[in-house]
Amino acid sequence: MAVVFDSSAFLASCSARPGVYRMLDEKGKLLYVGKARNLKKRLSSYFRKSGLAPKTAALVAKVAQAEVTITSNETEALLLEQTLIKQWRPPYNILLRDDKSYPYVFLSAGDYPRLSLHRGAKKEAGRYFGPYPSAGAIRESLGLLQKAFLVRQCEDSYFKNRTRPCLQYQIKRCKAPCVKLVDSVEYAQDVRHSVMFLEGRSDVLTQELSVDMERAAASLDFEQAASIRDQIVFLRRVQNQQSMEAGSGDVDIVAAVASPGGACINLISVRGGRVLGSKNFFPRVGIEEKTSEILLAFLEQYYLGLFERDLPEELIVNVVHEDFSTLVNAILESQGREISISHRVRGTRSRWLQLALTNAEQALTARLSSKQQLLARFEALRLALQLNEVPTRLECFDISHSSGEATVASCVVFGREGPIKTDYRRYNIDGITAGDDYAAMRQALTRRFSKAREGSGKLPDILLVDGGKGQLGMAREVIDKLAISGFTLLGVAKGVTRKPGFETLYLNDATNELSLPADSPALHLIQQIRDEAHRFAITGHRARRAKVRRTSSLEDVPGIGPRRRRELLKHFGGLQELNRASVDEIARAPGISKKLAESIYAILHSE
Repeated sequence: MAVVFDSSAFLASCSARPGVYRMLDEKGKLLYVGKARNLKKRLSSYFRKSGLAPKTAALVAKVAQAEVTITSNETEALLLEQTLIKQWRPPYNILLRDDKSYPYVFLSAGDYPRLSLHRGAKKEAGRYFGPYPSAGAIRESLGLLQKAFLVRQCEDSYFKNRTRPCLQYQIKRCKAPCVKLVDSVEYAQDVRHSVMFLEGRSDVLTQELSVDMERAAASLDFEQAASIRDQIVFLRRVQNQQSMEAGSGDVDIVAAVASPGGACINLISVRGGRVLGSKNFFPRVGIEEKTSEILLAFLEQYYLGLFERDLPEELIVNVVHEDFSTLVNAILESQGREISISHRVRGTRSRWLQLALTNAEQALTARLSSKQQLLARFEALRLALQLNEVPTRLECFDISHSSGEATVASCVVFGREGPIKTDYRRYNIDGITAGDDYAAMRQALTRRFSKAREGSGKLPDILLVDGGKGQLGMAREVIDKLAISGFTLLGVAKGVTRKPGFETLYLNDATNELSLPADSPALHLIQQIRDEAHRFAITGHRARRAKVRRTSSLEDVPGIGPRRRRELLKHFGGLQELNRASVDEIARAPGISKKLAESIYAILHSE
């Protein structure tokens, strides 16, 4: 029986971030590799009901599975896409014949050297930077470098025969050294800046340019200051380009994540400093198992189970376990290979680890929201609560505040297809004693079900309340007062240990206590809904609190004073470029830690 790909369920949980996607047939054979600035939009275009090209329609007809790998930006996606195409040669990709040699950036010799793309033997005098896996990536870099530093890229024969400036000079892409409109000293400075960038010394270069910009502004040479600012802007756009190729060694990056309902492990393989691809694994685990234990069990089975495994020199992991040293000794004894396990890493390795973690989280989210998984959990919940029919609508309420400030109640809704986000609601709670969660819950439930009694909106089959007997009693009081019936009331209280998997459930009233095993799919569903209500409440609370406090986007970030704001804007050349920067790029600014960069990014991109 042919496997039918559920594109709607896949797209519902697909990330909108840049990355690479892979399409496979029912036997797991790779059909096509593609890149996208927005994975969700790009993949959605494949599964339209009409308007597909014949080749695309033939591809989609064979798709039984789709996988994605998230990257930091579109350029990284391009680099990884080219690596995967060259390695696997998928039948539906266009395969070029010139992919046997990697291209280089070439800087010629002489008083006025040129930058160009080079393939083949390195016979000419000059400097070679690379290799790069993609000519497209080099052309993009050369284009931006040309805009930033105006170093010529024309052929020597063309350069030597000019009598007047060409169009490149007119559009400010060259300083016309061919007709001596720039002296050799100034041109050498532009070449030096280009070399610094190509050598990977972008941070030093931007610091130097920032000083020059300040000096020009102080001397009232605002035109020169603006020109240097533009150079900084262009550099920031390409600074993160080579993170998929800038490492070294043979490394496996393994990140594990776990949540109610499952776990995912993402493995990124790096050989010779180049990212070759990633793969997701979904081990069967109980809720109470720690992430470190899940990761250790995977590493033992993956690297000790098959002796033919291509072992790396190093493993980079997101969590540590005390038995890692035993694993290292076992690999050495069984396979005669020494391997190291690292946890705290910097630079490119840190970005690799973050990518693995992001991909693991995305893959787990997609798996938990799949239609087949959800239907099984809804059926398990029916059996656990001894209901006559499988519920179709679940609602969960939660309260969030900071010491009573900006209290917000959330209501999230799940159906058999997963979260029904159009029915999510937030309630700003006012007129109660600060920190009174019971009064907050009463107000939220009253507002929600008063409308239902008037015939507005649907009633849930199960109403979940995050809290113990007190919150359950408050919910029962509101429901009885409004004379509403026809659904099951379920209180979810943390157990004595307050750990996931040990919750106590109260069915309809505080006397009817219910406990489910930690690996119960019904409990997984309850925890998934409760965690979503908690997330939605916290997001609403933070937004409400920020709205009260905010005077400007940067002033709302704790730890950012006037001096840091000024330095940050100077580093990026303005707020517009700061808005376009990733977390890693913000963290490279002077005096900005990774945690502070994440806070800045969250504030700048909050809705």
